[in-house]
Amino acid sequence: MYKLGLSLGLLLLLLSGQAFADEPRILRMTPNDLSYMASQRDALDSLARRHFGGQLNGQLSNDVAVLQRLLDEKIVAPTDIRLLQGMGMVLGDLLKSQRGLRWVIYEDKLGRSRALQVPGFEKDVIFPSTQISRKVEVGLSVSVAAVYRELEQSITAIRNKPPF
Repeated sequence: MYKLGLSLGLLLLLLSGQAFADEPRILRMTPNDLSYMASQRDALDSLARRHFGGQLNGQLSNDVAVLQRLLDEKIVAPTDIRLLQGMGMVLGDLLKSQRGLRWVIYEDKLGRSRALQVPGFEKDVIFPSTQISRKVEVGLSVSVAAVYRELEQSITAIRNKPPF
């Protein structure tokens, strides 16, 4: 009887641990994450300099226009997911600086993703990195300015949530 009780207790403990493991976790960015993001930004900036003589400079109107032109002129191909996600990171950087967000790693059973966390709402994040790439991958025409506005609306919705 004791053996059965111990086994049942162990099983319940393991099952409860599994349920906990399925909960998303918010982690700090690692130096590797920061380096990867910097390389994506640098690659896009390099393309802009080479093709337009301009650059990404952290200003909303400039950076949105540069990203839109990279898409419209097909300088970034629909198959170049890394650069397309880098475009989302550039938008994320703009949101971070203008809306007081912070980059984090969102980890769940599907893997880890770079996300922006809304201060005061630790479990609420947005995923700007994939907003452009997912649309381009399925053949949609992308308005970078519209994507930015959608992300801003998501932040506003999070901040307007009633407290629990």
